[in-house]
Amino acid sequence: MSRRALTGVCFVILCVCFGPPARAVEADASAQNDLKQMSLEQLSQIEVTTPSKEPEKAFRTPAAIYVITGEDIRRSGVTSIPEALRLAPGVEVARIDSDKWSIGIRGFGSRLARNVLVLIDGRTVYTTLLAGTYWEVQDTLLEDIDRIEVIRGPGGTIWGPNAVDGVINIITKRAKDSKGTLISAGGGSLDQGFLNARYGGSYGDKLNYRVYGKTFTRGPEYHWDGRNFDDWRSVQGGFRADWDRDPNNTLTVQGDIYDQRDGESVVATSYTAPYSSVIDDNARLSGGNIMARWDHSQGEGKDFSIQAYYDRTNRREPNFADLRDTYDVDFTQHWKLLSWNNVTWGLGARFSHGHDLEVVSGLTFLPAIRTDRLLTAFVQDEITLVPKVLSLTIGTKLLNTNFTSFAPEPSARLLLTPTKSTTLWAAATHAVRTPSDAERDFFLSGYQGSTPPTPSNPNGIPVFARFNANRNFRPEQMNGYELGFRQMIHQNIYVDIASFFNHYHNLFSEDITGGLFLENDPAPPHYLLPAEFGNGLKGQTKGVEVAPEWRPTESWRLRGSYSYLHMNLERSPNSLDIGSAPGIMGSSPQHQFMAQSSVDMSKVLQLDLDFRYVSALPGQTGLPGQYVQAYETADARLGWRLNSQFDLSFVGRNLLQPHHPEFGSDPSADPTAVALVGIRRSAYVKLTWTSGR
Repeated sequence: MSRRALTGVCFVILCVCFGPPARAVEADASAQNDLKQMSLEQLSQIEVTTPSKEPEKAFRTPAAIYVITGEDIRRSGVTSIPEALRLAPGVEVARIDSDKWSIGIRGFGSRLARNVLVLIDGRTVYTTLLAGTYWEVQDTLLEDIDRIEVIRGPGGTIWGPNAVDGVINIITKRAKDSKGTLISAGGGSLDQGFLNARYGGSYGDKLNYRVYGKTFTRGPEYHWDGRNFDDWRSVQGGFRADWDRDPNNTLTVQGDIYDQRDGESVVATSYTAPYSSVIDDNARLSGGNIMARWDHSQGEGKDFSIQAYYDRTNRREPNFADLRDTYDVDFTQHWKLLSWNNVTWGLGARFSHGHDLEVVSGLTFLPAIRTDRLLTAFVQDEITLVPKVLSLTIGTKLLNTNFTSFAPEPSARLLLTPTKSTTLWAAATHAVRTPSDAERDFFLSGYQGSTPPTPSNPNGIPVFARFNANRNFRPEQMNGYELGFRQMIHQNIYVDIASFFNHYHNLFSEDITGGLFLENDPAPPHYLLPAEFGNGLKGQTKGVEVAPEWRPTESWRLRGSYSYLHMNLERSPNSLDIGSAPGIMGSSPQHQFMAQSSVDMSKVLQLDLDFRYVSALPGQTGLPGQYVQAYETADARLGWRLNSQFDLSFVGRNLLQPHHPEFGSDPSADPTAVALVGIRRSAYVKLTWTSGR
């Protein structure tokens, strides 16, 4: 057994054996003890809204859903939303460098997670420019997060396109649940300094509000070549107001504004010498959003909600810029058509107007100014076949974009609850990932070298490969099949198992569309190898996810998860793909394992230990012969409640080695010159003051 593996095994044993001392079990029942607030049964009955846009108990949901609570986030010691997602089984989280992540669900891990739809309080943060989510700018005060609902598997019937492999819905607390003042500050080796502040209050009995602000500075990760480009600085603020006009009407208005400097390394290509250069510089990222939602109850199981938001994004990176305005409106209604069925339907429209500025000649969008359109309509019916025992949910989403005609996303889900402590479910779903500007309007050139020198050309003739826009890029398609099982084995033992088989076609590929030829425009003359992004891959994924939990005592919580993934992708008939399938398959781990122990040592001390194992990523490479190998690592948090208002936390992260790579380098970095980035061992201290506890 390797030294690292032996260290990891010892850590797991520590998690299992380091139970609470006797005095913790016998602590005064009146003490503030976070683990005693909710039993396992209560946690399983948490109401979630992501699967159907209607509150339903997590235990009785016919989908692979996992809820990360605000308390889970606090006790994990994480400082960002992507790090919090590690707590959910089946979610692949890999840090690329200090300010970038790769996220995937059931495969297809990538910088922008193009097959996963991400929402914050129901506001979609998926960008149609490059297809995916810019994780570095998705932020809020972590103390304001009520829960994160993670659906592994397709959710397109309710949420529309791009929810192919999963949906992540980040839900913040209502304003009435965050009254008073909160201030937290701290710093350490990588999280060099941070300051968070929030104030919540009310005006009368019906209007509650809060405002917040946060800022941080984070240092670079470990670079074997000494190019510490990825430092990160951010400032952000926001507000939320909830007006409960009467028991049947609630109006919510909320918004955020941010400004960041994110260090990154990119390759700039030019048709003039030196043709290619690596630029280490800051991306200037800023923007804001405002959202309003009206929830109206009409009685007798009938209600509707109307939501609208505006989002402004300014991305000025060293090699391109995107200035974007997004407008969205969504209507959803529920009602009981008959005593045995519950209907949900809705309409939505989104318009995203982008202006993409050319910064380097090798990366352009044509046209540079355009508006992307998404129109949707859906209907879903939950049919009770046997009261409180068996139900069938069927529905479909219809969508239309400026890239596609109307496309359906149907699904059928069967839920069986033979006892109050057992749930069985099955699902069959069709999901779609729509084309983006990156496939339809994108031109990307890369310098490949030069021909041997000749007397007439002493420097040789430069050779470029260029991905041209593909106006015929089609939507990616997936047919998914799932089986799930949940069991409350005992009042303190719970297990959740989900399995899946997905079939994909029309998958994204990198196609060579012709032979090398001499091009004179733009000057100077150069050789060009033409390419484009196509739909040349197909394949299957299958796997299983197991998430048990055990409460040995009221003060001790043990959780674990294991995820297995098998991917098999290949070229479709007549495909022109250059061989991108191994790289895609090798960018998601086949095995993931996590063990967590949370102990209330006494009424003032808390200890949280996390261990995780991630198998190798042979598709993520750096220098020749270098790839992301399997790794084990661990985190620890010691919390000390000084008094009723002050909490002190000591957090250590990635403790089992000085540094380890988790994913490839920045996707735009030169792979012949840039080694894999090592994620450092780090530690920080945090002091939190809360009024009115």
